[in-house]
Amino acid sequence: MTGNMTGNMTGNITGRIALVTGGGSGIGRAAALALQAAGWHVTIAGRRSAELDKTVALAKPGGGRILPVPTDVAEPEQIAALFGKAKETFGRLDLLFNNAGIGAPGPAEDLDLAKWKQVVDVNLTGCFLCAQHAIRIMKEQSPKGGRIINNGSISAHSPRPASIAYVATKHAITGLTKSLNLDGRKHDIACGQIDIGNAETPLASRMANGVPQADGSIRPEPLMDVEHIGQAILHMASLPLESNVLFMTIMATKMPFVGRG
Repeated sequence: MTGNMTGNMTGNITGRIALVTGGGSGIGRAAALALQAAGWHVTIAGRRSAELDKTVALAKPGGGRILPVPTDVAEPEQIAALFGKAKETFGRLDLLFNNAGIGAPGPAEDLDLAKWKQVVDVNLTGCFLCAQHAIRIMKEQSPKGGRIINNGSISAHSPRPASIAYVATKHAITGLTKSLNLDGRKHDIACGQIDIGNAETPLASRMANGVPQADGSIRPEPLMDVEHIGQAILHMASLPLESNVLFMTIMATKMPFVGRG
């Protein structure tokens, strides 16, 4: 059964439970569908209801359930409602994939302060608040514990030109991941990070036509199938809690990351 479920269904739920932010497109959709096909029940969050419904429609028969919950992770009240709905429906939470994110391209000196704050609200504060809600559920449930996976991006390591807000928040996610991993130990909560380079999504497809490089040139870049990201998330999520992938870098093999830019 997939679709928009209502009411308290915890009495009928068995299996592992996940929540994916940014589940209406790209990497979030690929992760949600990989988990669902493997039998996980998945709550997907995103700002666009129609795109969430498209993810639901792509669910594999015989897999887990998908619950779409329209949510803007820049709004703390909506995050609280999201986790409340997920817990009401499924009764527990085994995995949070903190994936929602936005960018603000442009030179640092021209970046509007309001745009900077918007990127920080979504990419960093939203990630923190989602983790906070997840921890509160995970440490109280029985059996206790769970896993949090943060989407760090290659930009958590190395910037692209004119992307200071996105890069700064993704570097901050690395510190968030390490702190969550440390603070979660006493509650059997593992935290890891996936750093993704050039997955073929609607937002990244422009790279095939050419994007700015560090030397000022415009060059096309290789892309990889976004389904590979979904399978990587499934692998990280499927480990027993005694094991953790703290950092995984998955990238198009020939993209300009390793070596001189």
